[in-house]
Amino acid sequence: MGQVNGNGAVDAYMADYQYRTKEAQSAKTDKTSSQVKKHRVYGRTIGTPELSEKAQKYYEKLKEKYKNMDFILVSPDKKEEAERNKGMYGSTKELLVLIDSDKIEKMASDESYRKKYEAILSGATAQLEQMKSGLGSNADKVSSFGMTFDDHGNASFFAVIDKSLARQRERIEEKRAEAREDRKEAAADAVRKRIEESGSKESDRVTVTASSWDELLKKIDQEIARERTNAVISDGERKVGQSFDFSI
Repeated sequence: MGQVNGNGAVDAYMADYQYRTKEAQSAKTDKTSSQVKKHRVYGRTIGTPELSEKAQKYYEKLKEKYKNMDFILVSPDKKEEAERNKGMYGSTKELLVLIDSDKIEKMASDESYRKKYEAILSGATAQLEQMKSGLGSNADKVSSFGMTFDDHGNASFFAVIDKSLARQRERIEEKRAEAREDRKEAAADAVRKRIEESGSKESDRVTVTASSWDELLKKIDQEIARERTNAVISDGERKVGQSFDFSI
């Protein structure tokens, strides 16, 4: 009978020990989790993104590694807004990168996830140079290049093209000057009105987006070709001010 009681006491002790050990481990995990605090990130941001200390350190290393890229950190609630307005964010560096704080947080803690995204960033540098070479003189008409990532790890690329409305204004002034010399101000005003109406239909800049660098190259070429076509003054407009009969 005593032996049975002894075994029961041992079993009870072991059960209690295991329970207390499990509780201690759970408490330790909860404590560790609660200690991972996030802090507001300042600088090139959209919204109010926050990162843990570990993610902040990784983010700084990432920016140092890719010095030719201009990173803008986006808070999760501003992702859609940033995507819609990506063409508005100018940069003095070669490539603008919009990336949300959730991705940076995961990149800091998940090695495979980090390698996937860094591989895309590394490849972008070489591909961008190849695309600029392919654009030739058209490269000067692109004010900025950029890339974004969706929630499935897919990258998209974009370019902001300067539509050069300044050249239209120059043509207006040239036509007005020519008309003044010939006392044909009315004809010059007709040309000016046609050009201004054409230019007012489109903004100074246009953003084109693609899922690959090759596709982006084609879209840039197409947009610039379209702009050239729109900017050409018809033969009839060129003759306005030259053949206008003021004797009527």
